Amino acid sequence: MSSTENFDREIRTTAVDFSFGELLNLHNDKEIVIRPEYQRLFRWTNEQRSRLIESIILGLPIPPIFLIEGDNGVLELIDGLQRTSTVLQFLDHLSINEPQLILSGCDILDSLNGLCIDDLSTTVRLKIKRTPIRATIINKSGDSFVKYEMFKRLNTGGALLSAQEIRNCSSRMVEGGDVFYDAIQEMAKFDPFVQSISKLPDTFKEKRADEELVLRFFAVTLYRDKFKGNIEEWLDSLMEDTLFGRIQFDLLERKNHFEDVFTVIEEKLSDSAFTRFNPEGEPTGRLAPAYYEAVVATFSVHLDDLRPLSPAIIRDRLQVAFNSTEFRAATGPGANTIEKLGQRISIVTKHLCDE
Repeated sequence: MSSTENFDREIRTTAVDFSFGELLNLHNDKEIVIRPEYQRLFRWTNEQRSRLIESIILGLPIPPIFLIEGDNGVLELIDGLQRTSTVLQFLDHLSINEPQLILSGCDILDSLNGLCIDDLSTTVRLKIKRTPIRATIINKSGDSFVKYEMFKRLNTGGALLSAQEIRNCSSRMVEGGDVFYDAIQEMAKFDPFVQSISKLPDTFKEKRADEELVLRFFAVTLYRDKFKGNIEEWLDSLMEDTLFGRIQFDLLERKNHFEDVFTVIEEKLSDSAFTRFNPEGEPTGRLAPAYYEAVVATFSVHLDDLRPLSPAIIRDRLQVAFNSTEFRAATGPGANTIEKLGQRISIVTKHLCDE
């Protein structure tokens, strides 16, 4: 943008106060789309959901939601899914295919505990339906890059979304971004990849860390020279440069290569490819991202050399690489530099390829 005036012409937002009853009707009429890809649907506990309902009944203010207007005028929720879905579940659980919400954990109006919507008086039910929530609508006239940036800025630093969830959502602001991110999600479900990263904790997977590892594969194999020491910025830049056509990225070709690499990694190393080895030679602990980068970068370049080797040989060589003094030095304090990244990859390559 060359000026603030130009920026103002690129983005249009509208602030509207919807009642929860109106949101329910708009959702039932398919005039508002609630897509689980945009946030973790119902990560909230039953108590957290119940306390939101309690807050509404008490008349406490509810944080705003954000929607984006599609070309057909349909609104899509991009922030506030858990708040909105909680109220819709309470008012009409069938509308979002969830079980009926029975309130629990309410500590101010404890008489609400054990109740569902049908147990409340007409006055209280209507109060919930008529409670307004401020909605900011990003209008369809907005430029895709501005929408992309706006979503990032709305969510960065908040507790609701992880960095990868923000990438998931913001990519869908860009034409073709849904195709790109759907492919990332498909690769994250590729069985050899799933098996090889099985030491990634489930709590990390809930925040899309498996999808982040897919993106990290492409960062370390195609975009290594752009690394400046900040992982999040590195991954953001890769995705943005891909989505906005600043770098060449043949999605089908890259996906095929990804699957080839992880087929061999899983065949040779199973779930021990990206973790430390204890003194007895057994893999131990959770997946270590620095180990992951070094191994996938080596397999990506030397796949044909490693494919004929037996699993025992590759595992023994990898154990020696990981336990080497030089590798440990490249993964210790100050490891997030392009120099240390290059050292880790070189060390693993040297040992696996017996150079």
